[in-house]
Amino acid sequence: MDNSGEYSLSGKPQPKARFSNRMPNGDFLSLTVWAGKSDPAAEVLTVQVRHYSGDRWETAGRLAVYRTAEGLYSQLPERQEKLKESV
Repeated sequence: MDNSGEYSLSGKPQPKARFSNRMPNGDFLSLTVWAGKSDPAAEVLTVQVRHYSGDRWETAGRLAVYRTAEGLYSQLPERQEKLKESV
């Protein structure tokens, strides 16, 4: 599936691919592949764990990796918003 550069009706970018799996403890593990912002041939891969707490889902952990058009990988800095210290 290659939706690079495609946007939803709301104007938000759409992922190239998205996969998720429910873990035995009820959390969700997901992998999403996005087109690069400055280079559409590049990709950003995000892996995250989502945990239901109280009445909402929270991101318990996230890993983001940038893949250049040449196939070189590097880990992106951690986003600070709404990450929990532990599940």
